[in-house]
Amino acid sequence: MNVISIQSQVAFGHVGNSAAVFPMQLHGIDVTAVPTTLLSNRPGYPTIRGRVLEAQLVADLLLGIEERGAVDACDMILSGYLGSPDIAAVVADFVARAKARNPSLLYCCDPVLGDRDRGLFVQADIPPVVRDRLCRLADVITPNHFEFEYLAGAKASNDKATTTGQVIAQAQALLARGPSTIVITSAELSDTPDGEIETVAVERSQSWRVRTPRLPISPSGTGDLFASLFVSARVQGKNTPEALGHAASAIFAVLERTAISGTEEMRIVASADQLVHPTRRFDAVIIGTW
Repeated sequence: MNVISIQSQVAFGHVGNSAAVFPMQLHGIDVTAVPTTLLSNRPGYPTIRGRVLEAQLVADLLLGIEERGAVDACDMILSGYLGSPDIAAVVADFVARAKARNPSLLYCCDPVLGDRDRGLFVQADIPPVVRDRLCRLADVITPNHFEFEYLAGAKASNDKATTTGQVIAQAQALLARGPSTIVITSAELSDTPDGEIETVAVERSQSWRVRTPRLPISPSGTGDLFASLFVSARVQGKNTPEALGHAASAIFAVLERTAISGTEEMRIVASADQLVHPTRRFDAVIIGTW
């Protein structure tokens, strides 16, 4: 099992590939990790060092792993934070080339664009490339609720006004553009019970949801971790509801341990056993068939 993961990298903490690689490796996956940034830490600390990499350097790295046969052996490409519109274009070119070379290869796009608290937090030229190029190439996209609304062209909402039916309809419109699976994380819908948060997956003929208790923390990198767990399950042969339940259960275990420890960064290494075999299970339930 092989995954090419194209994301940010930090020396300290757990976001991007620094959150995604270890969990995938625990699932028995060989990961070829390509950085889009090299930073001392994520934004949010008093200082940050390092930089977004030059697009040509990222292109050279991708060409280099292609020359080593990584594309031929790959089961899935995963992309996350891209850093610049030029890097986004380089990744789009690479994914298109890789899928032409290896038709069985799947692509999961985690469109790291923003969230409800901050709005869009990437360069203004990145979201259109993600929406118009990367998502059209993707088999799976894993946006949070804010990113999903942007990609769907819906008006962003800061309350639980959106219904499950509206989300499914918006997802179906996105599916018509190319992806076969859309997974919406951190969803807050009109029927989401208080004290819970849910993740919704929509495909062309069915949809599912999984609900977990809301914890009093919101560390950075949870979307990166979720995407890696979902990809791990899919690469292992699990179907969408099985992968959804596994990813939600494992990330809840990590966040629960992080809340108990009181640390700012996720306790990913300390939760290694729970990443693969979470003790507390949250199973996906079907919410629609058509």
